[in-house]
Amino acid sequence: MHVLVEGSGGSSGWPQPGCRCASCLRTAADGSMRRRSTIVVDGVVRLGAGTAEGGTAEGGTAEGGTAEGGDAAGYRVGAIAGGWDVTAPDGGRLLYPGGPGAVPVPPEGAAPYDVAFLDLLGDPTQLGLLRARGLITAGTVTAVAFADHRVPSERELTRRCGFWQVRLMGDGDAVTGARSAQNVFKGFTRTRRVLVLGGARSGKSERAELRLAGEPDVTYVATASDGAGDPEWAARVAAHRARRPAWWRTAETTELAGVLATARGALLIDGIGTWLAAVLGQCGGWDDPGERLAGMIAELVGAWRQTSAYVVAVSDETGLGVVPATPAGRLFRDELGRLNQALAAESDEAELVVAGRVLPLDAW
Repeated sequence: MHVLVEGSGGSSGWPQPGCRCASCLRTAADGSMRRRSTIVVDGVVRLGAGTAEGGTAEGGTAEGGTAEGGDAAGYRVGAIAGGWDVTAPDGGRLLYPGGPGAVPVPPEGAAPYDVAFLDLLGDPTQLGLLRARGLITAGTVTAVAFADHRVPSERELTRRCGFWQVRLMGDGDAVTGARSAQNVFKGFTRTRRVLVLGGARSGKSERAELRLAGEPDVTYVATASDGAGDPEWAARVAAHRARRPAWWRTAETTELAGVLATARGALLIDGIGTWLAAVLGQCGGWDDPGERLAGMIAELVGAWRQTSAYVVAVSDETGLGVVPATPAGRLFRDELGRLNQALAAESDEAELVVAGRVLPLDAW
């Protein structure tokens, strides 16, 4: 199967004509341009957004097949919920979204795809679900379709493709030898530990979730209480739960060292600050932390250093505000600052989120 990418941008390209948003202006200033997403399979079947001969599905078009499904020179082109399913004469299979925001939903029992284009700016978690279903495998060439101003810049899109492990293809690029996806990231060392720092309502939790959106096996480790007896806190917890993909598992625990030592999939720990507050209470450390707190922190840092899991942890950056007025507040700030330093020193990546913007913290 040979797939030519005629265009890789949104339904109106990127930058979008006449749009004066920061993303479009930034992209135009950089001299970058992506035409509206369209691909051609083996020179026979064309898929993309807009209106063209062959029928439409969720805003998409198929030339060479019909919206209900049909044959063109031996190619089976079928409309599925949210997109298109193409099978070539040699058995090669391709998945393509119907348009920006569309999420293709292959039917139960579908075979794995050789090539999959997805609108990951619309819903990145679809990638994790397709991987969990076995429809996107290590042998699937997976690429972004409909890249547009829903992401701040090409640089940020490149960064996301890196931690999702998908291709960012440009206009004129081609996919050949579909079953070679394992070579796409040849030499790529998988990140194992990521620390995401930020203040209150900075967007740090959303950033951590975005990082793991493409993972098929994720455990969300909640270190805070469920808010029983505190309606406002319970509402916050419920909002976090509602935002997470339904197939993620949830573990409510402060036994982080044990979780890190035994986990083999991906972990999202949210967060280190609530863990510290909990263990301070457990060891009576609000007045005098003593050796017990030091031992629990050392155990956590040691497990973080040796974990075999892909783990993203969220922590509060508390040191940028005023000095807390109480001894307990100052103790918490100081202990969390030192713990953040220790975890960052043992992390493959660390980043600071400020007002929803991400500042990578380069290793020294």
